[in-house]
Amino acid sequence: MDFGLRKKTALVMSSSRGLGEGVAKALASEGAHVLLTGRNEVKLREIIVEIEESGGQADFVVADLVEPSSVNTIQSAVREKLGHVDIFVANTGGPPPGIISSVDPSSLIKQIEMMVVRIVELSSEFIPDMKAAGWGRILAIGSSGVIQPIPNLGISNVVRSALVGWTKSLSNDLAGRGITVNMLLPGRIHTKRIDELDQAVAQKTGQTLESVRTASKATIPVGRYGKVEEFADTAAFICSDRAGYITGSLIRCDGGLIKSV
Repeated sequence: MDFGLRKKTALVMSSSRGLGEGVAKALASEGAHVLLTGRNEVKLREIIVEIEESGGQADFVVADLVEPSSVNTIQSAVREKLGHVDIFVANTGGPPPGIISSVDPSSLIKQIEMMVVRIVELSSEFIPDMKAAGWGRILAIGSSGVIQPIPNLGISNVVRSALVGWTKSLSNDLAGRGITVNMLLPGRIHTKRIDELDQAVAQKTGQTLESVRTASKATIPVGRYGKVEEFADTAAFICSDRAGYITGSLIRCDGGLIKSV
């Protein structure tokens, strides 16, 4: 199936590892010119080499969403390296674990600024060009926690839920302009982030890492963690020309983890 992404441009946020890296590679493999962002320049350069060796086209910009100046840094890189953005993948790093009743309000505000405010600011720069072109894709990477709150990930449950309201509202505003806006919800996709979270549970409970993983996999109907490539291919389809009638949706890629209908 031709996803219709050749000569499209894509900005994939927080793409120096994990899900962001996977999505960037998937879009590049479909012919999109991809701009990666992240804090680790060495890792970003390595990914660029991998993409180019596979026949793709990619650039990167070093930016930390903690810093308000990152918005201008990324916008300048887009103008220099892409010209405009056809596909905006709004991905951010995950906040630290912890129960919400113990969260310092200042820490919550910091995460909202990084994971919501920066994304909204960036999108406002790209939407006019999408409108002018009559085509655009905005895909936020969320979490299963926006439907079924994840224990000990209180900040993530709260902050990512704010993006649900944003994506749904934005999808209604832009649907008639050829622009789709969706959110893709990963379950337990095997990344370094999942390893870190499993390790934190092991340390907190005194269990072995393997026992934590075994118990976690037992909650997933397919009986395993997902592969980054499975998630990334799903993201690439949602961003494709073929998915023009999918908008305003929360799409699960979780192996059946979420128990609600």
